[in-house]
Amino acid sequence: MKIIGIDPGYAIVGWGVIDYSNTRFVTINYGAIVTPPNIDFSSRICMIYEQLSEILNAYKPDEMAIEKLFFSSNKKTGIDVAQARGVILLSAKHNGLSVSEYTPIQVKQSVVGYGRAEKKQVMAMTKRLLNLNKMPKLDDTADALAIAIAHAHSYSSRLLKLKEIK
Repeated sequence: MKIIGIDPGYAIVGWGVIDYSNTRFVTINYGAIVTPPNIDFSSRICMIYEQLSEILNAYKPDEMAIEKLFFSSNKKTGIDVAQARGVILLSAKHNGLSVSEYTPIQVKQSVVGYGRAEKKQVMAMTKRLLNLNKMPKLDDTADALAIAIAHAHSYSSRLLKLKEIK
């Protein structure tokens, strides 16, 4: 199963495509969509939609996993991220992808085994699980890969439950 993990944002959208088969991970590619701060917001989210659509067309993932939005103290930033996230979901839908959402705690629990893990722990385990020589420079990209891993683990758990029911 080919999964694209997405760490949503409007300045930077981290993405990572992995293949998960027989409990093994293969990293296909990863990167970030970076929008310039000096252009209007609607142009930024348009760039996100267009570039993400190109990525989806190039890698043809089976499913998308995205971080659930949570609001911090800055409501304006949260609303802008929510709008960018909507564009990301629209791009997924236009490309026929099902989307699963994960909270940061769920991602940490899935990748490290502890929902309150430190970011360094998540990055170290992501690097290990994906057999990367080094972590991507941008945290957003590393987070996207961790989100994809969380989805793969979640998918495996659902399959095991289905087998138990039969």
